[in-house]
Amino acid sequence: MVQLAVVNGHGQAVEALRESYAAIPPGSPVRLAKKTSNLFRFREDSTAPGLDVSGFDQVLHIDPETRTADVQGMITYEDLVDATLPYGLMPSVVPQLKTITLGGAVTGLGIESSSFRNGLPHEAVIGMEIITGDGRLVTATRENEHRDLFYGFPNSYGTLGYALRLTIELEPVKPYVWLRHVRYSSAADCAAAIAEITAARSHAGEPVDFVDGTVFGPGELYLTLGTLSDTAPYTSDYTGQGIYYRSIQQRSVDFLTIRDYLWRWDTDWFWCSGAFGLKNPSVRRLWPDQAKRSDVYRRLVALDKRSQFSARLDRWRGKPPREDVIQDIEVPVDRLPEFLEFFHDKVGISPVWLCPLVTRESWPLYPLPQGDVYVNVGFWASVALPPGKIPEYHNRLIERKVAALDGHKSLYSTSFYSRDEFWKHYDGETYGRLKEMYDPDARLLDLYDKCVRGR
Repeated sequence: MVQLAVVNGHGQAVEALRESYAAIPPGSPVRLAKKTSNLFRFREDSTAPGLDVSGFDQVLHIDPETRTADVQGMITYEDLVDATLPYGLMPSVVPQLKTITLGGAVTGLGIESSSFRNGLPHEAVIGMEIITGDGRLVTATRENEHRDLFYGFPNSYGTLGYALRLTIELEPVKPYVWLRHVRYSSAADCAAAIAEITAARSHAGEPVDFVDGTVFGPGELYLTLGTLSDTAPYTSDYTGQGIYYRSIQQRSVDFLTIRDYLWRWDTDWFWCSGAFGLKNPSVRRLWPDQAKRSDVYRRLVALDKRSQFSARLDRWRGKPPREDVIQDIEVPVDRLPEFLEFFHDKVGISPVWLCPLVTRESWPLYPLPQGDVYVNVGFWASVALPPGKIPEYHNRLIERKVAALDGHKSLYSTSFYSRDEFWKHYDGETYGRLKEMYDPDARLLDLYDKCVRGR
């Protein structure tokens, strides 16, 4: 139903935002003032005032007949899912972490286990209300006069404008998800299975609604196949003492509620909660369940970065310096074995996450060929630097390998491309044209400066 008070509040919030935008002195950078972030481009806190977008985190309308939702751009997926599930609906792609915002997933890309059939979150957007870099409020759709902005907005990371309101497609779900953890002994076999399952949307005669994978080593790879179900003989709980990723190795079949399935990775931030001792049962029992969340861990990491506590402790212990290797990359499915062989040999992080995707349309700033099967590979840890190597040694190796395999990398984390390399990968010509149209005075950061130079 339409929430009139909320819709009216949206209009008031837009006017207040436009006034605060206009009040920022010319030449001053424009940034958002957000309480949470899922980016890993750490920078010094800016002293410049940010735009307060706290009034843009509501659901405006859900239409169960048309299976659409009208929502504000800063709503988190946690709140969005809580609003849609009572109607038996969910967003077509729900990124893994609860505090990712819809607007963030659209402008910065998101992915999850329905991406092999639904592409990326922005592909379910019907229309967007955007405040552009020059302070205009425009509505962008696939067909109207702002269609170039509609298609160029994904992967622009807030450098062309901010989405204040979006209309998105929803899809029907069932109360439970039946999981099958299928093991493969080689990356080649796993890649072949991904291609087959993506094409057929089934495995061993059973329909498949969700696909992702976990790599524990060169000879131990799993695809987790999820099928929506009206019933379940039992449900597992990985929100407390149970650890989801360990269950992948321990059982071949499992059942989760749809909500617990969507947030199965958030409780332990995939497996990164182990850095805080949560693999230890004694520590895990003492850690409150409500604090087993990705945003809590992210704040702890940010605190450590600011204080340099871990780096100082390593120096005191005589350990070599470490390099953060926190990336999501995509390679064509037939190049996945080559990438994993390189990664195991040169980087050595384990586990690694896999997520197949097929884009439904072409998006210029993240130009994956429409209809081709790609596999996202996610890895998030630190690695000891070999003696004499530069601080970004492993990240640069990965960037070069991904480019050689005709892949792309997400820009939520640190990048090291030269300016020419960057724009070759992310369509600098289209971006430059959009920047001139919607932010001619460069009130917002340039995409290269934001994602590579870390400004």
